This record gives sequence, C-alpha cells and structure tokens, in this order.
Amino acid sequence: MPYQVDWVDAFSERAFGGNGCAVVHDAAALDAETCMAFVRETSLVECTFTEASDVADLKVRYFLASREIPFAGHPTIATVAACLHRGVLTGDCTLETGAGLVKITLDQGWIVMTQVAPEFGDTVPADRVAALVGLAPGDILHPPQFTSTGLPFCITLVKDRATIQRARLQLDLADAYARDFAGGAADMCEPYLITREGATEAGDTFGRLLMLPPSPPEDPFTGSATGAAAAYLWHHSLIDSPTYTAEQGHDMGRPGQARVEVLGPPNAITGVRVAGQGHVLMSGDLML
Repeated sequence: MPYQVDWVDAFSERAFGGNGCAVVHDAAALDAETCMAFVRETSLVECTFTEASDVADLKVRYFLASREIPFAGHPTIATVAACLHRGVLTGDCTLETGAGLVKITLDQGWIVMTQVAPEFGDTVPADRVAALVGLAPGDILHPPQFTSTGLPFCITLVKDRATIQRARLQLDLADAYARDFAGGAADMCEPYLITREGATEAGDTFGRLLMLPPSPPEDPFTGSATGAAAAYLWHHSLIDSPTYTAEQGHDMGRPGQARVEVLGPPNAITGVRVAGQGHVLMSGDLML
C-alpha cells in the first residue's frame, strides 16, 4: 500500500541544513514496529506519522529507531512544512501529540511551535554528567537538571564553544548513568549540552545532543531540547533575555537556527515558543 512521504530538512531554509525528518502522511494503519523499522531504514533520528484528529487539525506520532516518544521539536517543524507543501495545512493550526496539544503559528516563512510549560525534575551531579560526555566537572557552570517542555533532557550548561566541541559520549558509562538518573536505558535522557555563545554572529547559544545507538551518534538540531534549555536558562536566571537565537549542527556541516521565546517570568513559565524554517527535500510514495 502506498503512503505519501516527504523528507524535510528542519530548522533550515536550504537543502542539507538543520535536521532531516521523513513525514509519512495518513499513516493511522501503520503499527509501531513498522514505524520504527522505517526510521531505521532512513537512518534518521526521528520520523513522524500523521493521521486525523478529533481534537486538533492533525495528529502526529513521533518515532525513534527504538521507540515511540510523545513529542519532538524538529519533526514538528518538518511535519508542518510537509503539510503546508501538500496543502494539508494552510495556516495556523493545532497538533495533537503525545505531550498534549501543540499550537502552531506561521510568521513570514517561519513555523512557530508553542511548547508546553516546563517540568523541572531532578538535578544530576556535575561530575557524572561530565564523565559521560568526556569533560571535566569544572567545565559545567550550573547543576544539570532534567527539564521537559514535552520531552525530557538533562540540560547541561558548559562554559564555552571550545568546551562543547570537545565533548564525546562515553558509551561504557551510559548504562550506569541511565540506571542511576534516567530511569533505565529504554528511557535514556542524554545530556543536552548548551553554551551561551553562538556558532555565528547571529547566534546567542549553541547546543549539542550526543546520542546512543541505535540512533545516529549526534543530533544535528534538537527542537524539543532547545525549548527545554530555554526554560532552564530563564528559570535559573542564566540568560538576560527570554528571547534569543539558538544554533546547533554547524560542526556537523548541517547548520540550524531557531528563534526562541520563553513565555512568562522565570518562576512561572507558561510555555516556550520555538520557531524554525523547513525545506522539503524530497517527496514520493512509501510502498508498504
């Protein structure tokens, strides 16, 4: 049976920038195993599968190679870009996701998603996070903390770009880290490393997400972590303004950029707006 599919480079206005995502349309008939097999076939970090919704304009399911997750940032941008490309969506809309309803607005070519209010979880000892990513404890400027605006990450502020570039995931330490802090390997929340220094003059922050197999070793741009990091930085008074430009992927040759706005005061954040562009790279049929 054929399914319409679009391959979109999200958080980029051009081909081969940002983070790729394959969007499979009208995919309610596909089971989880088939969806995960498709992700593995693409070698992408995540893919999305859309279907009709009774409570929103569209329902979106998000899959890694290993499991379904409730929400992801760059696949949301990719899904909206693909649906605009096909005329399935024509303007502002609401998406039904596993993390709740996500409001989407359009702003002169930018797709703006409003991520939900943050949930702040446990802090993690800096020495454990530093060891996991091959850094020294002194390279971390503030206690790492699990933070979610739809999907949890261990947000970790490091001192500068040179430091973040040196990070390497130590696979032999991952099982112990997951057991002690992340609820087990099946729900691994890898540290999202961020520094208050962009890759270009336009950027205010730069982030990296190093990942465990079967995912690729690094995510080119992580929209859900961008929202969580923004909430963390604003909540802990680690940034002066709730509005800034986030960058990621430049050292991978896949530069990506997002416009970020944290909503509400640091002690009462109501959500985070993360805006990105999307380039539809390929369109075709998936035969299953």
